[in-house]
Amino acid sequence: MRITQSMLSNNMLRNVMSSYSKMGKLQEQLSSGKKVNRPSDDPVTVMKSLGYGMTVDKVAQYQKNLGEVNNWLDSSDDALDGVGKVIHRARELVTNAANTGTMTPEDREKIKIELEQMRNQLQDLANTKVGDKYIFTGTMTDKPLYDNGYPQLSTDKDADGNLIDPTMLPTGFKKDVTIEVFDGVSLKVNTTAAETFKGIDDLFEDLEAIGDDGAGFSEALTKIDTFMNDVLTQRADIGARSNRAELMNNRLEMQEGAAKKQRSENEDIDYEKVITDMITQESIHRAALSVGARIIQPSLVDFLR
Repeated sequence: MRITQSMLSNNMLRNVMSSYSKMGKLQEQLSSGKKVNRPSDDPVTVMKSLGYGMTVDKVAQYQKNLGEVNNWLDSSDDALDGVGKVIHRARELVTNAANTGTMTPEDREKIKIELEQMRNQLQDLANTKVGDKYIFTGTMTDKPLYDNGYPQLSTDKDADGNLIDPTMLPTGFKKDVTIEVFDGVSLKVNTTAAETFKGIDDLFEDLEAIGDDGAGFSEALTKIDTFMNDVLTQRADIGARSNRAELMNNRLEMQEGAAKKQRSENEDIDYEKVITDMITQESIHRAALSVGARIIQPSLVDFLR
């Protein structure tokens, strides 16, 4: 096989261009910090990175959902704490009003005035919202529990179109609101306390209707204690769900850390190794240029001037 000067020159230029391409790729890796910068560099690595990225994004969304869960639970607990304070103060007033020996009708009237204000406060607490959603009305989050001082009542009808029980609360007020916090895991975020609020409100209404003789205040103390226990039970349930939400948050943080570590190991470069490869490639490129200068010898054309 006859080797010509043009063949040597073409081979030398092709090798030099290949060397430039390798240095360009290493330079691109150093600039971006990534092993691959386009799918054609390594399709398998790119597909793995997409999978890890989807996991990280999914965990981030679940963490946002957990933030919403905590907002619901914290708001519910704060509202029920306010209810507990209202009931505790109401018990003090009712205890005083039940004292037939020292309380006058005028004193009981003053107590009723304060009880009326406490009833309004209770209705405000029942209409607590998170964002634009009412938290004590089950899945009917667009409706308040009390509207202008009156509770929302059921509009459920039978087959003949008659109201089933117009004194009951809507069925939706008793349903659970859940938020997904992990694959296949959802947490209940609302507290179905509509019945408790209505019961306490009815009790306040009965207290306001007691006559001047004070008969009925003593019997109300037992009901007040019952509602206080109900509120404490619901707050305990909220505390248990808050603890579970915290455990889920810890699990998500571990999941996020593992996914980010896997993604980094898959796509991030080892700077020390790439810098070493870059220096080595530069040395090889310089050697290729030096050898190329010896291969391209002067021809007759260089002397025809």
